[in-house]
This record gives sequence, C-alpha cells and structure tokens, in this order.
Amino acid sequence: MAVKTITIDLTAYETLSRLKRQGQSFSDVIKNELGRRKRASDLLVGLDSLSLSRRTLAGIDGQVKARRQSRARAARI
Repeated sequence: MAVKTITIDLTAYETLSRLKRQGQSFSDVIKNELGRRKRASDLLVGLDSLSLSRRTLAGIDGQVKARRQSRARAARI
C-alpha cells in the first residue's frame, strides 16, 4: 500500500486523536469522517429488507396525523 506523509497543526492532530478509537489508524479516522457521505439512494437499497411491525406503523401513522392537526408555524417577529 502506498503512503503519503502530511503535515497538520497541533489542533488538527488533537481533533484526530480524540476521534481515534483503539485499533484504528489515523487513516481510518480520516476516511470515516471525510469519506463518502450517505445518500438517499443508500437508504433505498436497504428498504427491501426492512420490516416494521404493525405497532410501529400505527405509531408512525399517529405521529403523521398529529402533525397535520398541529403544524409548526414560523415565529412572528
């Protein structure tokens, strides 16, 4: 595996150190934090295997109905 050496200031190093977990390299931390971001298409891939109970679906339905009855409004200034 090819490697590159970079220079970072102490604040950046301390930030990386706080994020680093046992067994992780600094490269792992950087890739985890700055790597590819999740997108809606990633969620769609997993939807086929998603299974929700009737109770959960009823709870979601109840929340949607409650929000329709009491919608949030912008503050008047």
